[in-house]
Amino acid sequence: MTDQGIAALNEIYSGDEKLDRLLQKAGSSWGAAAVRDLARGVVAAPRSVDPEAWMALVAEAPGDELAGQLAALHAKISLSFMSGLDGAGDATRLAALRAQMKRLALDGFIVPRFDEHQNEYVPLQAERLAWLTGFTGSAGQAVVLSDRAAIFVDGRYVLQAREEVDGDLFEIRQLPDEKPSDWIGEHLSSPGVRLGYDPWLHTPNQLRPLHGACEKAGAKLAVVEENPVDAVWSDRPPAPISPIVAYDDAAAGLASAAKRHQLGESLGRWKLDVAVLTAPDSIAWLLNIRGGDMPFVPSPLAFALVHADGSVDLFVDPRKLTAGVRRHLGGEVRLHGIEVFGPALGRLGEAGKTVRLDAGGAPEWIFRCLRAAGAKLSPGADPCQLPKAKKNPVELAGIRAAHRRDGAKLCCFLAWLSAEAPMGTITEVAAAEHLEDRRRENDFFRGLSFATISATGANGAIVHYRVGEKTNRRLEPGSLYLIDSGAHYLDGTTDVTRTLAIGEPTAEMRDRFTRVLKGHMALATSCFPKGTTGSQLDSLARRALWEAGLDYDHGTGHGVGCYLSVHEGPQRISKHPSKVALEAGMVVSNEPGYYKAGAYGIRIENLLAVTTATAALAPGGGERELLGFETLTLAPIDLNLVEASMLTAKEIAWLDAYHARVKDELAPLVDEKTLAWLGKETGAVGSME
Repeated sequence: MTDQGIAALNEIYSGDEKLDRLLQKAGSSWGAAAVRDLARGVVAAPRSVDPEAWMALVAEAPGDELAGQLAALHAKISLSFMSGLDGAGDATRLAALRAQMKRLALDGFIVPRFDEHQNEYVPLQAERLAWLTGFTGSAGQAVVLSDRAAIFVDGRYVLQAREEVDGDLFEIRQLPDEKPSDWIGEHLSSPGVRLGYDPWLHTPNQLRPLHGACEKAGAKLAVVEENPVDAVWSDRPPAPISPIVAYDDAAAGLASAAKRHQLGESLGRWKLDVAVLTAPDSIAWLLNIRGGDMPFVPSPLAFALVHADGSVDLFVDPRKLTAGVRRHLGGEVRLHGIEVFGPALGRLGEAGKTVRLDAGGAPEWIFRCLRAAGAKLSPGADPCQLPKAKKNPVELAGIRAAHRRDGAKLCCFLAWLSAEAPMGTITEVAAAEHLEDRRRENDFFRGLSFATISATGANGAIVHYRVGEKTNRRLEPGSLYLIDSGAHYLDGTTDVTRTLAIGEPTAEMRDRFTRVLKGHMALATSCFPKGTTGSQLDSLARRALWEAGLDYDHGTGHGVGCYLSVHEGPQRISKHPSKVALEAGMVVSNEPGYYKAGAYGIRIENLLAVTTATAALAPGGGERELLGFETLTLAPIDLNLVEASMLTAKEIAWLDAYHARVKDELAPLVDEKTLAWLGKETGAVGSME
């Protein structure tokens, strides 16, 4: 810690007497010491759009003087706060972990990217993989043995891992070409060795291949009660604390009580007594609440038990609950601290309850606890996933409105960029910041839905690139610029990617872009029978690329929540087999791409709502019920990159109609300068010659 940080830390304790007096004056039951602990958790949480919202946890009406004191306390703690991620991936940390493994009689240990909830975006205190290896991607896993270590990432992150991870410390392996279980089976060759894992950070489904690999090698997969990474991470951040807020029933489209009782009725039909919920977005959806404990996901970290009578036991840090939220939750939602979650599971077992929990989403620790207590386990999908994915009419209306406002601000940004980028003065960081500033102008803005991917030139070939000081590039003439971004609004969540030519593109760039566009349009205009899965549609988006011997190493589409997670299940559009059929009301992304390593990247992404097929989409009707897609995203596609001769008449008609709609819907929402730009960018394809 710096001298400045130490000085700030000393100041934190010097104002206790004044803070206690102000708390008492405001009628708060808090004391200065408790407020300090609360503020440390607030600092460990992502910064809120309203940086003073946390003060309502201390007092419903703090007043100016107390608010000023709390703001000063927050600033001092922020100055002294250490995330613990600086210096990530150095040899000292790896050596410390191995020493701790030796003390625990472990020959190896698995370090996944996940936290106890299997979140994609995790709080600072769960960034174990980043602390150990330096890898900051949202998916990955390391296996550390006494004499060697490896990190496993999929095709989206291989280039990023090579940039961030010390190859002398960790072998970098690509999934699915080489799985951790294969590597473990190869290198755990001595019988009797013990490979440790934290049961809170792995699901039963994830452990199955690891058990098989260890059995084959004569090794033992051993449960570790104390995570050895946590034991050696001396400045590990505290658990995050962000206020839980009520989500208005008028925006949700259905009251929490109705959702809970519908879910309870489903449990009864399935002969189940209770379901364990571990996914924060499921809990947020069910209870009509939102939070901010994780980056980019407006959900609180919590666990819940949903009973067949529609009542809920919610396990959450009570410091996150205001009096207003307690009233919103009502008497059928019983509130408990996180520390009593284990004993509550034990009581379910003692009562012989039949319990539903997701073997692909719930941690192994919960399964072990319930089994030990005698519960009857009924593994199955999280019962909130499917109803959450099928948006109701109110949610869909809100999502459309959010996309119109978002599209207008995106166009303001694109108009600005078209004027500034050719001069070669705009950097990736500056562009991303400018776009965020435009989105913040929306009254309903609640934060970004993921870290903006602002990538030019070779950086665009890194699928999930995140710009930093070392990689920040200027947008230069002759290059391609890829901007993948999105935001949360009170009525919806957006995710949109546009690829732009800075100056004159090459013939190859135009060819590749047009092939990606053809795949994008093929999916957007598809009509399919009810019961079709996303994996059955995936090849539509790849066909034009396949015809030229090209492809991309990521899925074509993921589900998107309504002011919830930007990556939502159970639906997806991917090569990987899926048993979940697309249903009306689901929202998915449509994002084929092409990436030329060391040169450029291309991706075109819109969000789609699954709808009942219209007569225009399926003019011939049919014997089966048909579904199709409604495009939600509104933003021009760069016509400078389109090779019109490669498009069919039907494709040209779709592109012209889409651009006409973009102009019509966004024109009333943009300024005159942007409107002039929008008029040029949405011209007919036939006028490009």
